[in-house]
Amino acid sequence: MGYRGRVRASATTHGTDLRPRRLLAASVLALLLGSMPANAAERPPQSAPLPTRLASALAVPHVDHARSAALAVDLRTGRVLFARNPTLSLAPASTEKLTLSFALLKTLGPAYRVRTSLLGEGARDGAVWRGSLVLRGQGDPTLSTVSLRRLARRVRALGIRRVSGAIVGDESFFDARRTAPGWKASYYIRESEPLSALALDHGRPGGSVSTRPALTAAVVFRSLLRAEGVAVTGPPAVGVARESSAELAATASPPLLDLLRLVNRESDNFAAELLLKHLGAVSFGQGTTGAGAAVVRRVLVASGVHQRGVRIVDGSGLSLLDRLTAEALVELLTAAWADPLLRGSFLTSLAVAGRNGTLRHRLRRGPAAGQVFAKTGTTSRASALSGYVGGRYVFAVLQNGSPLSAWWCRTAQDRFVTVLASQ
Repeated sequence: MGYRGRVRASATTHGTDLRPRRLLAASVLALLLGSMPANAAERPPQSAPLPTRLASALAVPHVDHARSAALAVDLRTGRVLFARNPTLSLAPASTEKLTLSFALLKTLGPAYRVRTSLLGEGARDGAVWRGSLVLRGQGDPTLSTVSLRRLARRVRALGIRRVSGAIVGDESFFDARRTAPGWKASYYIRESEPLSALALDHGRPGGSVSTRPALTAAVVFRSLLRAEGVAVTGPPAVGVARESSAELAATASPPLLDLLRLVNRESDNFAAELLLKHLGAVSFGQGTTGAGAAVVRRVLVASGVHQRGVRIVDGSGLSLLDRLTAEALVELLTAAWADPLLRGSFLTSLAVAGRNGTLRHRLRRGPAAGQVFAKTGTTSRASALSGYVGGRYVFAVLQNGSPLSAWWCRTAQDRFVTVLASQ
C-alpha cells in the first residue's frame, strides 16, 4: 500500500439562600465545557470535512500529539481519509497481538490445533505398563484438568491398570524461559502466568499459579489416573521423552480460529506468548520467543507490510521493546481483509464495540455500537485501538506518553471511530 503519496464554578446553599436549579445546572455545564479542549466543546458540524471531524475527535487533553499516530483508510478504494504521524514508531501495547494472529493464520490456518500427547516408554505386560508415561506438551493454552482426565480414561480403556514407572511432564517443545524479552519484572504472573509447553489450567491449576508447570501437570495426571483405577508406582517427574516412545493417546486444543478469539477478543497475554513460541517451534524447530517473532516478521514482509519503525519482540505487546506504526497496522489489517481465506477468521477474533471482549463496555450506543471490530491495547505508557468500522474503513490509533491518561486516550479513540461509523 502506498500511503505516503496520497473554571472553576461554585454555588452556596445556606439556609434559604438557594439558587434556582437551572442556574446550578448551567454552572455545572459551563464547568464541564470549560475543562474540555476547544475542539471537544465546539465540535465541527457534520457538514465539515471528514479530516476536520476526525482531527477534532482526537483533540483531548493529556495526550501528546507528537507521540501519537492515527490513520484511517477506505477499504474499498484505498483512499487515505486521515493521517497523523502514520510512520511514527510507537509502543503498540496489545495491538501487537494482531501481528501474531495474522502470522498464525497465514502459516498454520484457522483449523489448526495444538496437540498434547501421552507417550509410553516401555511396554505393556497384560494390565501393567512396565515403564513410564510421558505427557508431552506443545503449548496448548487451553490444556485443562478436564483434558487430562480424558487421557486418564483413555489409559484405562486400553486395559492398563498399573504403571510401574513414573509420570513424566515433558515441556521441552519450548525453551525454559518463563517470560519474554523486555518485560517488566512485575509482568511475570501478574500479566502472564509462567510460560511452558505443558501448562495446565492457564497456568493456575487449583486456582494457584504454578512456577513448575510441567511437574504440576505430571502430579495432576498421576492423581487422575489413580481416580480412574490406574495405580502408579513411580513418582511424578520432569523429563524429555525418548525418541522410541510410542503415542498412546492425545488431546488437542480448539481450532486456531477459537484460540485467536482468546488472544484478540479477550487480549490474553499468556495464550499469545504460548502461541508465539509454538509458531517458532513448528516453523524453525525452536520453541522460543525469538524464533516465533522471526516468523511473524517474515510473514509481514511477505505480505507487503512496511517494516520501517516496526520491532516485533514478543506476542502479547507487553515487551517494552515492541514498536509498531499506524501505517504497518493498517497495512496488516488491509491484507487480512483482502485475503478471502483469512478475512472471516481474523474479523471474528476481534472484539465488537459494545458487544463482547475488551470492547464490551465501550461504544455501547450510537452509530459505532456493533459496527467496530477492533483490538484494544493498554499499558502504563501506551493506549491503542486498531481494526475495522463495518466493512468500509480500516483504522489504527496509537498513543504513547508518560504519564498517559487511559481515560482520555479511550475517549479520543471512541470519538474517532464514531465519526467514521457516522459516515
